[in-house]
Amino acid sequence: CEDCGKSLIGECKLHGPLIRAKDRVIPSRARLTLPHYLTLRVLELRAGNQQILGVFAKKVIQKRTQFGPYVGQLSTKLTCYDESRLVLQVLKDGGKYFLDTPNEDCGNWMMFVRLARNQEEQTLVAYQHCGEVYFTTVKPIEPHTELKVWYAADYAKFMEASAVFIKEESDVSPLPPVAKEPLDPWICSSCGSTFATFALLESHQCIHKDRV
Repeated sequence: CEDCGKSLIGECKLHGPLIRAKDRVIPSRARLTLPHYLTLRVLELRAGNQQILGVFAKKVIQKRTQFGPYVGQLSTKLTCYDESRLVLQVLKDGGKYFLDTPNEDCGNWMMFVRLARNQEEQTLVAYQHCGEVYFTTVKPIEPHTELKVWYAADYAKFMEASAVFIKEESDVSPLPPVAKEPLDPWICSSCGSTFATFALLESHQCIHKDRV
């Protein structure tokens, strides 16, 4: 204690505790990569102060705007799974790897983009190009609108996932025309996976035949 000149274990009983000055909090790598016309908003606060974040536009973002590539660690398995985010994989050197983001210092801002639950709320499409994953806008995004993403048609097949179809006129990751399909999902008899259309089920079953 500098006041009484004694060396103490713990606080000085006479002069009390020291005034603690905290270091400035440094934003994570992912937050620092956020473009200036986007912002993060806390949508929900869960137990343990876990924040559910969303990415929102601060100004109009034009259709055919490309973001990326997505930054993550190449891994044969996911160490961190979030049901509100897309699972992403890439083909590298003949192997299929997950883009894993166990924390905010392992990825960029794209890790905060939530998945689209339906066609109406989808604003971005995810696709693979030269071993990297990119997001591209499928329609103009108005200010205060959340960016939400789903797989492009070909990438959905690669991920063995169903497709959310967006009508678009551009030639960036074009999606096939929507065919009238039954409301019930198509189920693979070999592995039980479900698909939104018969075409996706057919493509998936080709994978089983190739493996055999």
